[in-house]
Amino acid sequence: MLMIASPGFAQAARDYINIVGSSTVYPFATVVAETFGKTTGFKTPKIESTGTGGGFKLFCGGVGVAHPDITNASRAIKKSEIDLCGANGIIEVIEVKIGYDGIAIANSKKTTALQFSRKDLFLALAKNVPDPRGGEKLVPNPYKTWKQVNSKLPDVAIEVLGPPPTSGTRDAFVELAMEGGCKNFDWIAAIEKKDEKQYKAICQTIREDGAYVDAGENDNLILQKLQTNPKSLGIFGFNFLDQNIDKVQGSIIDDAAPTFDTIADHSYPISRPLFFYVKKAHVGMIPGIKEYLNEFTSEKAWGDEGYLSDRGLVPLPAAERAEVAQTVKQLKANIICN
Repeated sequence: MLMIASPGFAQAARDYINIVGSSTVYPFATVVAETFGKTTGFKTPKIESTGTGGGFKLFCGGVGVAHPDITNASRAIKKSEIDLCGANGIIEVIEVKIGYDGIAIANSKKTTALQFSRKDLFLALAKNVPDPRGGEKLVPNPYKTWKQVNSKLPDVAIEVLGPPPTSGTRDAFVELAMEGGCKNFDWIAAIEKKDEKQYKAICQTIREDGAYVDAGENDNLILQKLQTNPKSLGIFGFNFLDQNIDKVQGSIIDDAAPTFDTIADHSYPISRPLFFYVKKAHVGMIPGIKEYLNEFTSEKAWGDEGYLSDRGLVPLPAAERAEVAQTVKQLKANIICN
């Protein structure tokens, strides 16, 4: 029987863990949840794939059984989300970094693999780009084909299927890939020191004329469309690429292919850490949270030879894993929302 310790838990007690958030972290969390459900006396956690942004919105909605206990994230929590948590009475949050993932720019294996620079990706997908005729001015993106962007690329229409604005994968893509390419233009890079907001608007705003197609949070839908149209490209996490390597292939970005090793050593330029966040007020109130955290951060799960690496998660270095595991063991709130 769950003890009632605060007004937030005065409703009918919930006897299972409720998890929301990132579609990229979802498959890892699901495997851990299933293992946890089979090997302990606790119920298997309920997990929803809402996207990173959507997950934080739900997670930061309040304390109590009506609100999620954990949210998965393919980027770090933003200050605005910390403020939202604080405004809704969530004071202590435990951030758990679980490993690394790369963002793949993939196409169907029915066609040849492609090689891009981050500059190519910026010019192909940004809403406004430097005027091709020269000068330090921006124009609405005029590029219709990849060949127009770079003469070494194929003469096919630019069509990229990717995640929506609520996705942490999209956040990471615009920051790591597009902004990484945008910095190649010195005059744009100089804007960052004068007006960071304007700089980010230039570098991180995706075009809206149909070249980029918002495919929602469903990576399987992107996979189906790549099979139907081999000339199109899709954006998703390395773990999804790894699980579907018989159907799709990752493009080489700045001379590095998306592989387990290149993501681990950070030579693949579009890689990012993955996280989940725990509401400390729910630990001890919702049964099994501490034990779920221990399962996730066990060597048999997230270690170099753990079952999550078989699913495509690139483990943290051993020393960092030990440090994060210690934070989890101590239930140390490393984010204070007030």
